[in-house]
Amino acid sequence: MPRAHQFGSGDRPVTINDIAAATGVAASTVSRALNNPGRVNPATRERIEAAARELRYVPNSQARALSSGRTGAIAVLVSDVTNPFYFGVLRGTQMQLKAAGYAQLLIDTEDSGDLEVELLHKMRRSLDGAILAASRLPDRALAALAEDIPLVTINRNVRGVPSTIIDTPAGIGQAAEHLISLGHRDIAYVSGPERSWPNEARWHAARAVAARHRLTFTRVGPFPSGRRSGSAAADAVLNTGATACIVFNDLLAIGILQRLREREVRVPEDLSVVGCDDIFGADFCHPPLTTLTAPIEQAGRVAVSMLLSRLDPAAPAMRQSVMLPVHLTVRGSTGPRLSG
Repeated sequence: MPRAHQFGSGDRPVTINDIAAATGVAASTVSRALNNPGRVNPATRERIEAAARELRYVPNSQARALSSGRTGAIAVLVSDVTNPFYFGVLRGTQMQLKAAGYAQLLIDTEDSGDLEVELLHKMRRSLDGAILAASRLPDRALAALAEDIPLVTINRNVRGVPSTIIDTPAGIGQAAEHLISLGHRDIAYVSGPERSWPNEARWHAARAVAARHRLTFTRVGPFPSGRRSGSAAADAVLNTGATACIVFNDLLAIGILQRLREREVRVPEDLSVVGCDDIFGADFCHPPLTTLTAPIEQAGRVAVSMLLSRLDPAAPAMRQSVMLPVHLTVRGSTGPRLSG
């Protein structure tokens, strides 16, 4: 067995040529044993692997990418890394990618479609594919990007682009029916970011419920999706005279609750509030937030499975789009409309 000090002395890393010299086989055989072990005689492969361990060989990922066309890295793009919604997405993608032997590269696009394209083009040679959570790109630009790099979107529905959709529009219907059952007839929808596809889908769902019940649904916003936007959003809702509101996401809803408390508006007696996503902390605020509970972590796992299916020609084909259901979790922020 070779000794570690024989090769890679000083700053020079150990190479497959060093392993070949130590084992008495060709460098090409070493490369096959380390990258495609099924193509090498088991006894030879074991000897090569033992030498690699002894010499403390570290694979060169760039060289391996050039020879195989794969880097073993997947980019996951989120619009705001501080948003707790993405914590669940990232946990799901990380677990699934790790199990498949891939590394996850996190990219915060800062709510910018232009930055999405710029960063992906810069990193294209370092990635096997990408998962875009809540992309801000226009449909045509997103479809063009999907032709250049294997990708899957989360919460974005574009023809020809594989997607995992959390069905919050159907959940908006559940939330509206819940408020209607409590006697509310004037309901406001607090709009999120203007370029958000889920935001528009949720508003259309709210309008459909309003038309079906012949009620008034007022739209306020758009507002940034963070908690700091809650003050302006709460003031806008109060100006409508609505007795209840459905909010784009939980962060914005929690900000609204804080502002209502400052203005001494009682929740739910004076105004009922419904959020969306059921992020960590939604049940800790005062009062605990009624919200749409979404399978966020599952969305990340499914998106990875869809992407890996595209990358592996031998894998069974998956559907172009997967829809994940949500359900309404009723807590203390909604209650009956008070008479008068």
